[in-house]
Amino acid sequence: MGESETTMKKIEKESFEMSEKHEIDDDSKLIYRGWKVMPYIIGNETCEKLGAIGTLLNLLVYLTTVFNLNNVTATNIINIFNGSTNVATLLGAFVSDTYFGRYNTLGFCIITSFLGLLAIQLTAVFKNLHPPSCAKESSTCIGPTVGQMTFLFSGFCLLLIGAAGIRPCNLAFGVDQFNPKTESGKKGINSFFNWYYFTFTFAQMISLSLIVYVQSSVSWAIGLGIPAALMLLACVLFFMGDKLYVKVKPSGSPIKSIVQVLVVAVKKRRVKLPAQHPMLSLFDYVPSKCDYPKLPHTYQFR
Repeated sequence: MGESETTMKKIEKESFEMSEKHEIDDDSKLIYRGWKVMPYIIGNETCEKLGAIGTLLNLLVYLTTVFNLNNVTATNIINIFNGSTNVATLLGAFVSDTYFGRYNTLGFCIITSFLGLLAIQLTAVFKNLHPPSCAKESSTCIGPTVGQMTFLFSGFCLLLIGAAGIRPCNLAFGVDQFNPKTESGKKGINSFFNWYYFTFTFAQMISLSLIVYVQSSVSWAIGLGIPAALMLLACVLFFMGDKLYVKVKPSGSPIKSIVQVLVVAVKKRRVKLPAQHPMLSLFDYVPSKCDYPKLPHTYQFR
């Protein structure tokens, strides 16, 4: 039994050392440019937030005054859109981590968001894409046609797809550009968080004042064109840093791993293990460079 435990520990130690060497080799290939790529990421984030918030904040007024919808219908549309967006971010995070990676997901979803904002702007530009304005002396208004609502909802769907990928990936993609194993990288991550939330607050302030004013007092076509133009600028800024980014490959979603553990645990719930087993020694080894505490062995989820 003693020789078996010693052999298993030796094998496990060699396995961990090879794994650590492989991780070091992978890290040495990465070039973390940190703040050198932040103008592209923070610029993209600022323009994207200005575009999205600038359109969605005044959407209720647009639906009731331009599309002649009543307040209840317009509110329901906005609530359904917001709720669907929150749920879709879970799916977007899963797809990003499991299949496509953050860079590819962001690139696709930023373009999709631009197309969605452009579609909504076109409903204000072309008269055949929205119902005629209500006459001041008339008490009746002509509602939107099925085709007009379909075109509007297509813009909402594109925005929904865009938000599903942008919201869960934008912040994480910015953090990927810093080396978390160095002091400068850790400080850079903390500063990036501050700038990220500053841009969000700045976007809200500009959207609530300037963009909403243009939409309500100048022209809906211009007011909705500003967010679309800003989203286009966000696309340009994002892809300008293409060759400088650290692009982390998808490593699989933790949800998938959790489900796999639960399935295996259910299948092996009746498996009987001996009180002392040579394989238990595998749980005793802790690598020298391990930053995490050793977890005690347990028979749960066996």
